[in-house]
Amino acid sequence: MYMKGVAHMSETMTNKLNDLCKKDIKTASNEELYHALLKLVDERSQQQVHSVTGRKLYYISAEFLIGKLLSNNLINLGLYDDVKEALAAAGKSLADIEEQEPEPSLGNGGLGRLAACFLDSLATLNLPGDGVGLRYHCGLFHQNFKNNIQNETPDFWLTDQCAAKATDTVFPVSLAGKTYSARLYKLPVTGYEGRTNTLNLFDLDTVDESVIGDGISFDKKDIAKNLTLFLYPDDSDEDGRLLRIYQQYFMVSAGAQLILDECMTRGCNLHDLADYAAIQINDTHPSMVIPELIRLLGLHGIEFEEAVQIVTDTCAYTNHTILAEALEKWPRHYLDTVVPQLMPIIEKLDAIAKTRTDNAALAIIDQNQVVHMAHMDIHFSHSTNGVATLHTQILKESELAGFYQMYPEKFNNKTNGITFRRWLLKCNPTLTSEIENLIGDGFKKDASELKKLLAYTDDTEVLSKIRTIKKDNKQQLAAWLADKQGIQLNTDAMFSIQSKRLHEYKRQQLNLLFLIHEYLEIKAGHVPATPLVSIFGAKAAPAYIIAKDIIHGLLTLSQVISEDPQVSRWLQLAFVENYNVSAAEKMIPACDLSEQISLASKEASGTGNMKFMLNGALTLGTMDGANVEICNLVGKDNIYIFGKSSQEVIQLYETSGYHSDQYYDNDPLIQNLVDFIISKEMIRIGDPENLCRLYKDLISKDWFMTLLDLKEYIAVKENVMADYEDRMNWAGKMLINTAKAGYFSSDRTIAEYNRDIWKL
Repeated sequence: MYMKGVAHMSETMTNKLNDLCKKDIKTASNEELYHALLKLVDERSQQQVHSVTGRKLYYISAEFLIGKLLSNNLINLGLYDDVKEALAAAGKSLADIEEQEPEPSLGNGGLGRLAACFLDSLATLNLPGDGVGLRYHCGLFHQNFKNNIQNETPDFWLTDQCAAKATDTVFPVSLAGKTYSARLYKLPVTGYEGRTNTLNLFDLDTVDESVIGDGISFDKKDIAKNLTLFLYPDDSDEDGRLLRIYQQYFMVSAGAQLILDECMTRGCNLHDLADYAAIQINDTHPSMVIPELIRLLGLHGIEFEEAVQIVTDTCAYTNHTILAEALEKWPRHYLDTVVPQLMPIIEKLDAIAKTRTDNAALAIIDQNQVVHMAHMDIHFSHSTNGVATLHTQILKESELAGFYQMYPEKFNNKTNGITFRRWLLKCNPTLTSEIENLIGDGFKKDASELKKLLAYTDDTEVLSKIRTIKKDNKQQLAAWLADKQGIQLNTDAMFSIQSKRLHEYKRQQLNLLFLIHEYLEIKAGHVPATPLVSIFGAKAAPAYIIAKDIIHGLLTLSQVISEDPQVSRWLQLAFVENYNVSAAEKMIPACDLSEQISLASKEASGTGNMKFMLNGALTLGTMDGANVEICNLVGKDNIYIFGKSSQEVIQLYETSGYHSDQYYDNDPLIQNLVDFIISKEMIRIGDPENLCRLYKDLISKDWFMTLLDLKEYIAVKENVMADYEDRMNWAGKMLINTAKAGYFSSDRTIAEYNRDIWKL
């Protein structure tokens, strides 16, 4: 009976797709089938659109790294299996059809991917919550490697196939005294067995992609043509910094107008805005929504003091980092230039803040006439949250201690999460199927049910099966990388992966020095316990010189290794070009060892660590960010921890107690590894300027303390490689990690946000 039912559903889906294609799907092209599936998704998603009563969330973020949406939407709408079977019966491959879909370039790193996961979970939990952001034409950039150097070119992803559709809704936005028209684009966001919400994206009709010159250069002053060209435009000059402000205000002004319009349409009189809207400020990029809302409420006749209270009751702020570069602050004259209409309001807010405290460090406008966005967010929102237990503790005790003493009731923690439907069901279907066979399908809705897998940690048959699945995933990654970049990987080796934004605090350079150590050891005749394939995926910001030097160092070392047959049978280094969501979906299921090696206290949370853990990778990391919670969940026997604690690191910063040159001068092993960066082997292949600059930075500055943890990192990682040889014991650890990963569901995170902050 079951098989008959399946066949009937498949037949029904075939008929549906035939109708949408207006031909037999057997004769349809992949492009035609792709458009038919888009219509199917649109049709079904519209059936899940529900009216809003009470509060609605508006999640404002500079980034939404949504990834390809077709399969994710099919899964969420319960159509995936039927579609796949119907296509297979017609001799078609859903995977091939997916290749028609452009990779959306609306984000870059963890901040954007988190925002995308949150939108998915909001819809899954049937909570009314929309995203607000910008429609970037070229994303951050498309990364390619030439002469072992990162090159940046525009990522022209916008096509007729894009899911975000233009509307007739346009809002006026005043920038530097000129009025621009912000057009609204809408992209449906489907939930798993839930509702359909919306990602609202704003753009200018006048943006002109043809103004881009060499690489990703363009005239930063021609706002009408460049405003939404790129995510995070180069801010190494004043024009670039001003453009950031243009972008941010354009986003929040159009977004604020949309919010007020929607609320008034539902009956809001604006005095009761907080009963209709909850606004989450995702990091400091959207901070200007606070004074902008106050300005708009004033235009509707609401007195300043009341407007301030309304906005405070409506807005909440998420802090994602303690790094100064992300706690945005702008010279006052920048804001005077771009948003002169906001400065009188910001001055008044600053005056109010100064009546609440004598601590000048907590001012919005400091004595140097610099405007601190995070300070405004904390003073004039009702909630400030960190994104992991350790991160929130550091905010309270160190970075934002003054604010915590003023507003203890505002501070709370919301540990980040991931939508495991994309990061398990979509990207690792064989493991998903095995889990379903073992514990049923309840985990697809409730990730906590993954704990049922703990019953199988000693089951050799199950452990053998998940080992086989991991091996198959490694072979799939290897085949993909061979096709994409011509790289041949040893799939019998341990796959260690570090895929995340390239930044010194994430310490890809620490991994580089370990790989140099392994190279030199093998050259000396000391082979490792197991062959190692070390895989990287990362983009460096175009103006971030040292980060690009680290990429160059890794790519140069990769070539040194590949050209040495003595070493390459034991060690490989692969760098995935243009790392994005689609690449992550192939890399994460294949990973044995997840590298989470940031300097303790610097990574707010991380979400890559959660995705790798969910797919059975073991974590090698510092006690930083959500690694702390992973360690607490899986136990110290199922994770590998090294490095100084966050308290020790913070103390070293406070006392200026770390001096990289002392580590270099006093330890021959460290000196040997750092010196290899400018060795004849590296200089022969690489660029002396890049390599020498990286070398000098490590021994004279090393702001994120690479050398501090280097020897312990080497020792622990070599222990990991020895442990990997006991494959059955390793498989048990894999299963425990997957079983404990349910806590990191973004459904849990969003439920906590709603319970404590939004109250939708």
